[in-house]
Amino acid sequence: QLRLVESGGGLVQPGGSLRLSCASSGLDYYAIGWFRQAPGKEREGLLCISSSGSATAYSDSVRGRFAVSRDTGKDTVYLQMNDLKPEDTAVYYCAIPVLNPSFCAAAVVSPDKEYDFWGQGTQVTVSS
Repeated sequence: QLRLVESGGGLVQPGGSLRLSCASSGLDYYAIGWFRQAPGKEREGLLCISSSGSATAYSDSVRGRFAVSRDTGKDTVYLQMNDLKPEDTAVYYCAIPVLNPSFCAAAVVSPDKEYDFWGQGTQVTVSS
């Protein structure tokens, strides 16, 4: 049974890096989307990686700084975050697309409807 678990969050200084992980048994067959939610804000789609490894970007705010990858065979998807800024502070989540679970949609309109199997999230705090 799918149970996504995010890890790797923490406190980092501005300009620093973190690598988040999303793991579950059987994950290799699914596309994985990464999202974040800051206090008082709506959940924001960041990046998605298909089961075959193709990446789709959903947010211009992380373009060039964040990257998604997967380790096939280890049932793990990563979110590499570089040049972190205070505005990146949020709880980060991974989830699986509902409509086509192996593929990433071109865009995300309503994350809570379009994605499922949300993990518990991992807190990322960027502060000096």
